[in-house]
Amino acid sequence: MSEAVEQVNAVLDRMGAPGALAPRLLAALGPNAAADLDANPWLLLRLSQVTVEQADFCARRHLGGAARPDDPRRLAALTAHVLRLSARRGNTVVEEKRLATAVGKLGVAAPAAALEAAEADGSAVVLESTDEPDTDFDFEEGGVPEVPEDSDRYYAAADVGRAEQRLGEELLRLISGNDPIMDTTTAGETVEAAAVRGGFAISDSTREAVVTAALRPVTVLSHGPGDAGEIARALLCLHKIATESQVGITVAAPTAQAAAALDSEIARIRGADPGPGDGAEEKDTAGEENAPADPGPSETPGADATAETDEPADPGAPGDAAGENPGDAAGEQASVAAPLRVLSLAALTDRAPLTTGLVVLYEAMSVGVARAAELAAACPDGAHLVLVADPNQAPSGAPGQVVLDVANSRTAHVAAIADTGTPGPLAELASAVADGGVPDVEAPGREVVRVPASSAEEAAHRVVQLVTDSIPRALGIGPEDVQVVAAREDGPAGTRSLNAACKARLNPGPGAHGGFDVGDRVVLAARGAGFGPGDTGYLREVGGGAVVELAGGARVEVADPAALRHGWAVTVAAGHGGLWPAVVAVFPPEAPVSRPQVYTALTRATRHVSVVDATAGALETGVRDNAALERTTLLVRILREG
Repeated sequence: MSEAVEQVNAVLDRMGAPGALAPRLLAALGPNAAADLDANPWLLLRLSQVTVEQADFCARRHLGGAARPDDPRRLAALTAHVLRLSARRGNTVVEEKRLATAVGKLGVAAPAAALEAAEADGSAVVLESTDEPDTDFDFEEGGVPEVPEDSDRYYAAADVGRAEQRLGEELLRLISGNDPIMDTTTAGETVEAAAVRGGFAISDSTREAVVTAALRPVTVLSHGPGDAGEIARALLCLHKIATESQVGITVAAPTAQAAAALDSEIARIRGADPGPGDGAEEKDTAGEENAPADPGPSETPGADATAETDEPADPGAPGDAAGENPGDAAGEQASVAAPLRVLSLAALTDRAPLTTGLVVLYEAMSVGVARAAELAAACPDGAHLVLVADPNQAPSGAPGQVVLDVANSRTAHVAAIADTGTPGPLAELASAVADGGVPDVEAPGREVVRVPASSAEEAAHRVVQLVTDSIPRALGIGPEDVQVVAAREDGPAGTRSLNAACKARLNPGPGAHGGFDVGDRVVLAARGAGFGPGDTGYLREVGGGAVVELAGGARVEVADPAALRHGWAVTVAAGHGGLWPAVVAVFPPEAPVSRPQVYTALTRATRHVSVVDATAGALETGVRDNAALERTTLLVRILREG
């Protein structure tokens, strides 16, 4: 146990709180956690598992008679608690009157004082809109106001509100640099050349989408299920455009496993192992070496291994957005395009600032405002940002609905990547779910299997059987390539129980290292050097920190044990942004079911999905009736108001 954790544990002991909370409080509050908690015991509410009643109990024990219901520290903590609960549901802001209502329901007699206290201590920020103010509203009339439809004031948890503001500002910076990478005719010709050289065809819609990305500074490229091959072909065309224009291209995915999956698809389209990209044997018109995929630091601690090139880039190669060529000798050499490789988003932001003029984010629906702001800030002035996303997926597990807001703002351009081929069984099922149904589909290659269960316990048994025996035996997909995606955390068929059952079968052990053993499958729940939330891998070493091997082979060191969770089974939100060869989607009894949730779970699989259904019909009902997950955000207003 580190000294910092021990200090927090000592404060918790004095207030009668369990010491097991210490690591997570340290992660939530930072290095001064012990002193901050000692001064303000209501900071316990920073943890989702702590209730208001428990925090009040600990405060009374710690502060004695000084723990008053109207203590500004308590009022601010309660307001921040409501804002964080809202953020966990994906909202970035809460309208002022709704926030006052929620705070009032916690027994606060004067909601105005609570909101003011949160603003004063910096745990909340106030965001104004341009709407006309509602002069009929008065905090003092009964303490809990009526909620009209519109408001001119919103509150946000400080980190979430600032991230959304930053994202808006960075997107507007990129949008203002409205210079095309290529003109329409040249871009179209370059796309055709890439397709001919690569020996593939693309649809008219995809061709238009690629040209749009070359012309416009911020673009949303939508796609549907089963379009992975067409996305890979579009990226090869964008790579050709970036190479010919000498601006360079960086492609990222939210997680290491999604990056590895897209790398594999690109290699399949090229008909070769990952290596030199399109145009590898060509010379450009200037005779210069084409821009590298990302000319950032050649060695980035913890960077995703898939970012490495087969050959080191020439130091004099043009690499920034302006296509400069500082090396005289390079102009006399044959041009070799850098490989088109995909980075994890964490590896990309580790390399910030970028110098490439074309930046592409795959699986963009899974990214919330904080990580999207990091990405946009990493892009140089004049760069083109391309968000590749399936709009039928659920919004991010983090606050925000970035892709939908960017598209709805009408400040960016929207186009569609579309594969006109016949969809496979997995894509057919996902498309049906997007339309509100859950039909049986023909799957001669066992791409889709429906597994009914009469109870949560039976569902859990079926899951373990599928992961450890049925899928490996029938499909040749090993347990290491099977991901369980569950609709809930708790209960016999929730992620906690399923992880315990999978560990007992696949890597039994005493949990010698804070509940983990070397060889355990883990999912990362925080950001660090070379990794980000949602990355899954295997625990390989435990010493000063935990060494985790990610998809693609990169090893990262995780210093904070609170960042680790067992990862054989993850929730839909935690799995969003990840892709695996096989997925076991689990829907236990009484689990809340929505169309975006089911669709997202199904589309985490690239080859096979087993649907374990113990809902007794609620799966079909939820897909039919719960068509959208509504969120409250301000990004559309920020972009429109400039």
